[in-house]
Amino acid sequence: MHPELSLLKDRKDKESASKKQIMIVAGEASGDLHGGNLVQALHRIDPEIRFYGVGGGKLRAAGVELTADAAEMAVVGLTEVVSKLGFILKVMSQLKASLKKDRPDLLILIDYPDFNLPLARAAKKYGVKVFYYISPQVWAWRRGRIGKIKKVVDRMAVILPFEADLYGEAGVDATFVGHPLLDVVRTKYSRKDALIRFDLREGVTTVGILPGSRQSEVTRLLPVMLGAAEIVNEKFKDVQFVLPLADTLDISFVSQIIARYSVTVKIIPDEVYDVIACTDIAMVASGTATLETALMETPMIIIYKVSVPSYYVGRMVIDVDHIGLVNIIAGKEIVPELIQFEASPEKIAAAVINILTTKGRKEYIRAELKKIRGMLGSHGAAERVARLAYDMINTQH
Repeated sequence: MHPELSLLKDRKDKESASKKQIMIVAGEASGDLHGGNLVQALHRIDPEIRFYGVGGGKLRAAGVELTADAAEMAVVGLTEVVSKLGFILKVMSQLKASLKKDRPDLLILIDYPDFNLPLARAAKKYGVKVFYYISPQVWAWRRGRIGKIKKVVDRMAVILPFEADLYGEAGVDATFVGHPLLDVVRTKYSRKDALIRFDLREGVTTVGILPGSRQSEVTRLLPVMLGAAEIVNEKFKDVQFVLPLADTLDISFVSQIIARYSVTVKIIPDEVYDVIACTDIAMVASGTATLETALMETPMIIIYKVSVPSYYVGRMVIDVDHIGLVNIIAGKEIVPELIQFEASPEKIAAAVINILTTKGRKEYIRAELKKIRGMLGSHGAAERVARLAYDMINTQH
């Protein structure tokens, strides 16, 4: 090779080696969303950082080189874990090999604890610093994990107000950064313009249907929601139903389920917050969507339904009075929760009808949901988290 070309190659190799590398793992749709915003915030601090790991469309769009797609790893309950175990173990093996060989400057883990905590253990073994964003829900179940987290996680950024004290008391370095949804949940249109845009009638009761973001969730929850919609449809003359389609779902898959029921449901992709803002009440799968709906101050019924084995195992280990994030944060039941066998079309419909017809009930719920926003901190979570993470890669152990 020509001497000048050799020197140029050596210089490029050195420049590449000097760039910071971060492995990031988000195994769920919500983690992918918040991870994407975090990566963008870190790139605003240092555009040269290279990111690689596991995530979905949001992380990919932010410039992360994906070694696996989170959609193939997202699971709810024991039966799903078994069906995807081979793929999940293969991804784990690849990431551990990279930690050993490439020694990234930082490992960022987002939620997804049953995968991420073993990965954190491997990172510590190879001297890679571990930053955990969005805590495992140790306050709900398996509280003993706090001790394990203390051993394998260097720093945490938590998003619920009571989590920092919980971890701090156990000696974990945890900072409350505010909830990232505060920067995400916003409408683009006025309610009047949204109704026109979505071809919805004004002046009639609008019921939202939010069956989750995974096919398995939708398969389990959408039929009972549609059964409830049929009952509500019989009770009210002027009512319309709308389903904001998660970007992880295929519209034809959802349409085929709806076609089996005698109720018209308008499916609207990509505009979830404006759709929720149009609704008077929503039936919502337990999870992040309940908090998104709460931030829109929309009354809701929270529905939780998993496989029977998963449900009975969960009953043995879950230690909270409520299952919906809204009610957990409030410390009381603001909105009804219908869990497993209670989540029948009849009971869901009865809860919807009760809220719509009981004087002052909708107004009370809206007022309580407004208080939730104030408890979740302030805007700018991604920037605060990015600064914490960047400080870690520039600080010696």
